[in-house]
Amino acid sequence: MIRLLQQSFDPGAELSAFCQGRQEVGAVASFTGIARAEQGRTETLELEAYPGFTEAAIGEIAREAETRFGLQAYLILHRVGTIAPGEPIVFVATASAHRREAFEACDFLMDYLKSRAPFWKKETGPDGSRWIEPRASDLTDLARWETKP
Repeated sequence: MIRLLQQSFDPGAELSAFCQGRQEVGAVASFTGIARAEQGRTETLELEAYPGFTEAAIGEIAREAETRFGLQAYLILHRVGTIAPGEPIVFVATASAHRREAFEACDFLMDYLKSRAPFWKKETGPDGSRWIEPRASDLTDLARWETKP
């Protein structure tokens, strides 16, 4: 399941709900990304997305993760709109028969969300606003998945 959210969410509650009733799952891995204040340089983070298009693009990579890692389920929540430091931005949970696949699928999905998902990010602080691009390390993280196992 993929959801873009305008409002904040509780990662703990989302993880609990995701795990509920999964009697055949051997492992659940999750990741929560939180907005940073960057030592006072960031007062707000603004994320824009195209409804429908963004979910479809994320859905393609999620289906690849299902196949590649044998996922039994996944949940991807991503904030859009204005986000304050300390608020969650993204939550990814993956469920599989074994821990390695759950960990790797979660990492794979986050690398894609960080570097390739169609979001436009802008930080605003005391010195004004600036658009954020993926860092070189983000692209390096993503590149390791480009070789099929």
